[in-house]
Amino acid sequence: MRSRNPVFSRRGFSRDNGYAGFNAAPQAGGPAVATQGSPYAQGNPYAQPAGNPYAQNPYAQNPYAQQDLQHGAPPQAPATAGRMTMDDVVMRTASTLGVLVVTAALAWALLPVDDANINRSYGIGIGAALIGMVLAFVQSFKRKASPALILLYAAFEGVFLGVVSSVVDNRIADGAAMQAVIGTMAVFAGVLIAYKAGWIRVNRRFYGFVMAAALGFVFLMAVNLLFAVFGGGDGLGFRSGALGVVFGIVGIILGACFLALDFKQVEDGLAYGAPREEAWLAAFGLTLTLVWIYLEFLRLISILNSND
Repeated sequence: MRSRNPVFSRRGFSRDNGYAGFNAAPQAGGPAVATQGSPYAQGNPYAQPAGNPYAQNPYAQNPYAQQDLQHGAPPQAPATAGRMTMDDVVMRTASTLGVLVVTAALAWALLPVDDANINRSYGIGIGAALIGMVLAFVQSFKRKASPALILLYAAFEGVFLGVVSSVVDNRIADGAAMQAVIGTMAVFAGVLIAYKAGWIRVNRRFYGFVMAAALGFVFLMAVNLLFAVFGGGDGLGFRSGALGVVFGIVGIILGACFLALDFKQVEDGLAYGAPREEAWLAAFGLTLTLVWIYLEFLRLISILNSND
């Protein structure tokens, strides 16, 4: 069963008539991989019944198969109008990130964080974050991508990021926001290069490990937050000192793993001819991941500067 958490359930384009998923069967000519037990196999029109996936060619009935067994060509999407393309993914992602950046810049400029206004500005930022979280959950429950919801999420998340970045940059560590942006871009570029070069192989085992690690990470952060709220201070200390630095690095590594999962899902969606509107899901997933990485960098920079 797929998680309803918007951070975790977004992995994969499949819905009730899914198009792709981790370890989804490639088309003819692609490398055979196991699909049994995959959380995305159910409802996938290309998934095969349980059994030995290598006993026979499980892709012979794939209507989109491109026969090139001699050269082992990668799966190719059919030349059909209305299918998702890389240009669609790039444009939707650029639109979503563009809205987020614009609203973050407006929040930075219009919501001062001096002593007289910080409580009001921070309250607006937290409110925007909560609205963004609700919108993300709503999108995760919808059967299809909603561009309006995704762009609204980006707008409210941008307000939150603008306020938080301004607080950290002006009151804790000068230049922290730019450092976090550069760090996020570096992680994105590094993971993309490693993924394209084949140094990162996204399969069912990789997916399971990342999800387990992410759930454990989020659980510990939630426990730490509860201790901080009801016990005061920094809770269990997971977000300060040396332990905070370790958890910050772990958070960035998890974000990098999420990026690899996102790239895999985009690749599968293109290979199996996902409908064009699924590009919005790709944009949504990439935006969530980049926001995660940015916040972890910002938190790590704050901890390092507070320890000076």
